[in-house]
Amino acid sequence: MTKHKIYLGLGSNLGDRQGNISRAYAEIEKLIGTIVRQSALYESEPWGFESDNSFINSVICCETTLSPHEVLKKAQSIERLLGRTQKSVDGHYHDRTIDIDILLYDDLTVNKPDLKIPHPLMRQRDFVMKPLSEIFK
Repeated sequence: MTKHKIYLGLGSNLGDRQGNISRAYAEIEKLIGTIVRQSALYESEPWGFESDNSFINSVICCETTLSPHEVLKKAQSIERLLGRTQKSVDGHYHDRTIDIDILLYDDLTVNKPDLKIPHPLMRQRDFVMKPLSEIFK
């Protein structure tokens, strides 16, 4: 089976934010693949919406045998498992216990209605680019 290198962005601004990120790492290891690098945790203000709750963000690099859409489905199931109740749609963002975004998948480009790789907004977000630049190889 071919191993693919993927980069995932994680964020949490509700509850035990660091604990949510740690639990997401554990579930990613179980369901998606081996984490080979992880950034430090970064605190950031909400992006695209107003909230009193700041975020903890991280980026990880994983090796996976899953396809991009399989990674998406597993990431969404982890979000639900960890208490995320609503997805951001059409630029309307909400507080969330966990958010997992596929940033990069090998050097692949995907442009489907439900999945865009590279993540189309990542370059606009310091809370993604700083941790990504820390671990990108």
